[in-house]
Amino acid sequence: MTPLEAIAILVAGIGAGAINAVVGSGTLITFPTLVAFGFPPVTATMSNAVGLVAGGVSGTWGYRRELAGQGSRLRWQIPASLCGAILGAWLLLHLPESVFELIVPVLLVLALVLVVLQPRIQAWAKERGSHEAGLSRPRLLLLTAGTFAVGVYGGYFTAAQGILLMGVMGAILPESLQRMNGAKNLLSLLVNIVAALAYTLVAFDRISWAAAGLIAVGSLLGGVLGARYGRRLSPAALRVTIVVVGLIGLGRLLA
Repeated sequence: MTPLEAIAILVAGIGAGAINAVVGSGTLITFPTLVAFGFPPVTATMSNAVGLVAGGVSGTWGYRRELAGQGSRLRWQIPASLCGAILGAWLLLHLPESVFELIVPVLLVLALVLVVLQPRIQAWAKERGSHEAGLSRPRLLLLTAGTFAVGVYGGYFTAAQGILLMGVMGAILPESLQRMNGAKNLLSLLVNIVAALAYTLVAFDRISWAAAGLIAVGSLLGGVLGARYGRRLSPAALRVTIVVVGLIGLGRLLA
């Protein structure tokens, strides 16, 4: 790894940490960056998941006030996220790498589409939240199942799991976007922790610890900045950045 590549990965980590705290899908910054520098897709995914844990911690801490009063629901969502993440990490570690290389471009395209559609998802979430109240048992079970499915996705490929969570919660919960974002940060962090632990225990030698360390340092700072200043930034500008970098990474993968 050259000094220029190290700086680029560090900067990508800062951007990913900030974007994850505010928008989600910061992986679309760091994952394509690692792939563009020649890291194999599976190595890039595992190194990225390990590194972004630090940013998840700082981003979740920054949104701690929004988590107040959500405990009764999160006690269902947290186990669902953890179980889903375990299954997703298991799939990544046990499926052939050729399968991952085939699936990743599809997942990356799906993630980019979700990023582009995020304003509509958020508007839908806001409209649902303003017209519905309470949470019945069937809706709670549906929310738990949706959280589990996103956990599987996140354990396998972390990109845009935050946006998927916002879509699931927005379709079911009568909550404000900021409170859902706080829950999203916590649940995404748990998925990343499970995935990072699984990769570390089972595939320690396949992780680029230099890249993971740079992403960790950058994302830790980025999470703080995102939680503090992210609401002042233009969401449109963030989405454009994510889509551009994601398309570059997609091109690199397909090449």
